[in-house]
Amino acid sequence: MLREIAEGHVRTETHEGITTIEFYHPQSNSLPGQLLTALTHEVHSAGNERNTKVIILRSAGTKAFCAGASFDELMEIDTVDKGFLFFSGFAHLINAMRKCPQFVIARIHGRCVGGGVGIAAAADYAIAVEGAEVKLSELAIGIGPFVVGPAVERKIGISAFSSLAIDATMWRDAEWARKRGLYAELHSQLTDMDESVDRLARTLAHSSPEAMALLKATFWKGTEHWDQLLIERAAISGRLILSESSRTALFNFRKK
Repeated sequence: MLREIAEGHVRTETHEGITTIEFYHPQSNSLPGQLLTALTHEVHSAGNERNTKVIILRSAGTKAFCAGASFDELMEIDTVDKGFLFFSGFAHLINAMRKCPQFVIARIHGRCVGGGVGIAAAADYAIAVEGAEVKLSELAIGIGPFVVGPAVERKIGISAFSSLAIDATMWRDAEWARKRGLYAELHSQLTDMDESVDRLARTLAHSSPEAMALLKATFWKGTEHWDQLLIERAAISGRLILSESSRTALFNFRKK
């Protein structure tokens, strides 16, 4: 299934129990609201599909995996309600990944920024290639990684998360991310990464769905309140994006 949106798409295919969900946006695979909604819908649908035993989440292209929030859409936010609605999209996607009973494998082929780091963290198993650097840039535009924060902190710990959140302009390399648990595997070549993604997906597709669902529930124990928590965090970001400091930062970024 192909869901086309303005300047992008979300494509879903299922083969032998493996559902692959691919997203694309020409601006470094950034995430406008429509794309977030489509992604969330596809993850939720795959989670309810009995033929799906495992989910692979990937993006298209050969450059960035995900540049995070759409800069153009951030610039267009002019009310608290619009800000809340936009950042809620990230909350719904993370919660969909968290609650679907199948394991989600993330294929990380390039750099991750902001919400892209959140997607990698919300995946149950992320496989990356060298060059897949990470950065939480939210503070640099006057907000903070409030929505993705719980997923990132759960995966790499408060110390590493706070380092990313505070130094919002510094890239950490893929080995840094692997050592802290954001990436389960790191490969030197794209072909090696894809072979590992395929190997694990095929193995899981032949494993017990009930056992995997129970195991995933065990891994995510203690996050049951995230439906409410992430929405509350979206409200914080939605308010901060309208602040004078955020507007100034966004304007300065546009001039670069």
